Amino acid sequence: MAPKYAAAQQLFRHPLRFLLRAMRDFRRHQGLLLAGAVAYYNLLSIIPLFALLLVVLSHFMDQGMLLSTIAAQLDLLVPSRSAALTTEIEHFLENRDVVGWVGMGVLLFFSSLAFTVLENAMSLIFYHRVNIQRRHFLVSAIIPYLFILLLGLGILFVSVIAGLLQALDERSLVLLGLRWPLSGTSGIILYLLGFLGLVMMLTAFYLVLPVGRIPFRHALLGGVIAAALWESIRHVLVWYFSTLSLVNVVYGSFATAIVALLTLEVAAVILLFGAQLIAEFERLSIDPSPSDFQT
Repeated sequence: MAPKYAAAQQLFRHPLRFLLRAMRDFRRHQGLLLAGAVAYYNLLSIIPLFALLLVVLSHFMDQGMLLSTIAAQLDLLVPSRSAALTTEIEHFLENRDVVGWVGMGVLLFFSSLAFTVLENAMSLIFYHRVNIQRRHFLVSAIIPYLFILLLGLGILFVSVIAGLLQALDERSLVLLGLRWPLSGTSGIILYLLGFLGLVMMLTAFYLVLPVGRIPFRHALLGGVIAAALWESIRHVLVWYFSTLSLVNVVYGSFATAIVALLTLEVAAVILLFGAQLIAEFERLSIDPSPSDFQT
């Protein structure tokens, strides 16, 4: 039997053992510590990243439309605190004339930190690949800026679609002699586009950041599972921070940063554990009968 089919057979026979093995290795690789580092650098990068994209993209599209698109994407990433982050980005845009080219370079550098740290975290999870082959440092230096470029193109695309959908809300669909108003349709479509964009971004992370080649189906499956898990958990986080949490009382004016950091850490745990599952399946393909899978 081919190793990949033997690995799939082992997975379906012993899913709980596979999950426990992944959790054990995630803990051995200090997964929570890596997630904390990824969350911290994401928080450090998020405002410079979107501010930089707004400055560049505003030369091609209306700034108000771009702001609404970014606010929607931030709501997927940092629910319940996207308004505060969007306000900070607006404040930056009001004073962008004093930034200059040096400031733009600093923004670009800080925007890339999150992707760099995420690549390093992935290399620890896929340690068996790093021992075999290493990535050239110039490739690692270019990858974050390619992701920034793709993110900018995605925001521009969604903004164009949002502008087209505004006209759709004012129209009606006539079907079988009945008139069906299309108001509210744009919100559903934009939500689905945002979720699809999240799946594509996560898939790209799993496909590009680890050293070596990962099968596209593995990266796509990991991206779909991670996106669906995050989509369900983020609603729980919104409910918790709006009803039970005392973070506003305890931290006061620091509450936004604390909530954003905790939310990003939960997202980073999901992202890195998804990578751990892919790595475990890959190692299971190499050794389909490890000792902890034998009956």
